[in-house]
Amino acid sequence: MTTPDAPLILRHDDDRGVCTLTLNRPAAFNALSEELLTALQTELDHLSQNQKLRVLVIAAAGKAFCAGHDLRQMRAEPSMDYYQKLFSQCGQMMMSIQKLQVPVIAKVQGIATAAGCQLVAQCDLAVASSEAKFAVSGVNLGLFCATPSVALSRNLSRKAAFEMLVTGDFLSAQDALKQGLINQIAEPDQLDACVEALLVKILSKPQVALAMGKELFYMQLETGIEKAYEYASQTMACNMMDNAALEGVQAFIEKRKPNWPSNN
Repeated sequence: MTTPDAPLILRHDDDRGVCTLTLNRPAAFNALSEELLTALQTELDHLSQNQKLRVLVIAAAGKAFCAGHDLRQMRAEPSMDYYQKLFSQCGQMMMSIQKLQVPVIAKVQGIATAAGCQLVAQCDLAVASSEAKFAVSGVNLGLFCATPSVALSRNLSRKAAFEMLVTGDFLSAQDALKQGLINQIAEPDQLDACVEALLVKILSKPQVALAMGKELFYMQLETGIEKAYEYASQTMACNMMDNAALEGVQAFIEKRKPNWPSNN
């Protein structure tokens, strides 16, 4: 049970460069109130300037990962200006996740609905408990989940995403894995270990390659294939000139493990 003055975001940093941000409104199923969105944006802004950051994990306290927007708060101020500001604020936060130069992992221990499902989809990777469930259920309340559809349609096939959006039905963790919304499933007591195993793999890779790769990955997705190849070719050329790549290729040639540069 959290107290009224408990922080909305719990932050933990380890000496490997892994930061974990934990949504901390368990009694409200971690609904994205204005205050929680602001707190999360503040953390993301700080992390974007952190040169030691290697991986970000977004987790949640309590039974739910995130139940979407705070509907009580939304209903209390029904005006076009308010709603435009709120959804713009949420969109900015989601884009901040994509703009971070490190992989972002959603660690999903419970239900993720509406903007909560959007948050899972917006993260670069997602590991979920076998008990987690996912839905964009706004349509059940007469509200099409338009903003969640942006991230959702970039993870699932068009028809699978649209079916979720027009039915509001839940996906099990197993179905979410099949549809491409999440990367891995773990039993609840193995969720931490599963995320840790993924972290170890990512941390073993050169930081600069991951940063350049993530930026290119999303850039090329939003353009035509000819321009995508131009971006990708330039990125690979720049990456190949980096000391980490030069060492990695040389190590492969010499059949040894790479000795990554100290700034990796």
